[in-house]
Amino acid sequence: MRILFLSHRLPYPPSHGSKIRCFNIISHLARHHEVTVASLARSEAEVEAGRPLSHSTKLIVETISPIAALARMIARVPTPVPSAIGYFHSPALARRLRDEIARSAFDVIFVHCAFVAHYVADVRGPRKILDFCDMDSHKWLAYARFKRWPVGAGYALEGRKMRRAEARLARHFDICTCATQGELEILRSYNVPVEKRCLPIDVDTEYFQTASERYDPDSLVFVGRMDYFPNEEGIVDFCRRTLPLIRARRPKTTLTIVGADPSAAVRKLAGVPGVTVTGIVPDVRPYLSRSAVAIAPLRIARGTQTKILEAMAMGVPTVASVASAGGVDAEPGRDLLVAGTPEEFAATVVRLLEDPAERRRLGDAGRRCMMANHSPAKAMRIVDEIIGVARPPTSSRA
Repeated sequence: MRILFLSHRLPYPPSHGSKIRCFNIISHLARHHEVTVASLARSEAEVEAGRPLSHSTKLIVETISPIAALARMIARVPTPVPSAIGYFHSPALARRLRDEIARSAFDVIFVHCAFVAHYVADVRGPRKILDFCDMDSHKWLAYARFKRWPVGAGYALEGRKMRRAEARLARHFDICTCATQGELEILRSYNVPVEKRCLPIDVDTEYFQTASERYDPDSLVFVGRMDYFPNEEGIVDFCRRTLPLIRARRPKTTLTIVGADPSAAVRKLAGVPGVTVTGIVPDVRPYLSRSAVAIAPLRIARGTQTKILEAMAMGVPTVASVASAGGVDAEPGRDLLVAGTPEEFAATVVRLLEDPAERRRLGDAGRRCMMANHSPAKAMRIVDEIIGVARPPTSSRA
């Protein structure tokens, strides 16, 4: 097959979140198909960093300047078009895509993220898949509850506009996918007559092997990009309200915050007793393997938290907030522990720190869960089904 894969961020290097998801799908497709990757970059350095993708695919990349992107975003504020779609629009990429589609006779067009679905919404002929992954409209609406006016009002407006755009764009595709059942339920609520599938996030269970070295029995770890607002908000709140409760019972408890580009608020946490902020690291595995417990205390969370999957794949027991755990195909209490209030979270963490047998049981269960539910084999089998099955009849679409 000839496949066009379109994403809003250049999916190399596969350093986090959506880039990992896109890279894994592209790598899988390129083994058996002729793949063209079209994407956007924000600098020439980013373009150069993504060049290795051209070893197995044809690469079409356009650079969008931050000033032009911001201008297009602002210009759409008074219109029905979401500002995020304006931000990720490149007239140059649109022209190149039109030319490429006209001459390449693609069998499949696979789009990751609604922000770039408009580029191919009107294309007819190829089988078209839109991988929403997360329903971004609900992320903006969640942000609105945590931001002060007028920023919160801006997120609320963008969320409502994005919700309408998601429903409108979905109608132009043959199959729409989401990363979790929760996100899929949101998509189903739009009542759009298109086939809908869950395409789970996968984790490389060969790379993230069970930790073999000794761990520090008083250590906690949080992993994630630290310029991402939900991560920042969640870990700042944890250090303010939950960590003191843990240290009151176990004064030697430490927390290591691992992730690129920590914001000013996160960097300040290095002054909190017991807290270390690393910034970017070449490999998160040593930090996970040395930790007694991985935490995911996010209060805003959409889709699957990759940080949870990687910790569980390494057999590191995980305590997650209700919001964070919703995107993991795991059974609370058996595969990971879920806590609501700061008091519940602290008590759950302390229980694990004080019970090595329970820690080991939960770590083993988490590893088995990842092998069964979030393995690359399972996710790529679904990808093959999506691109390979015949178009479903309209009456069977759900």
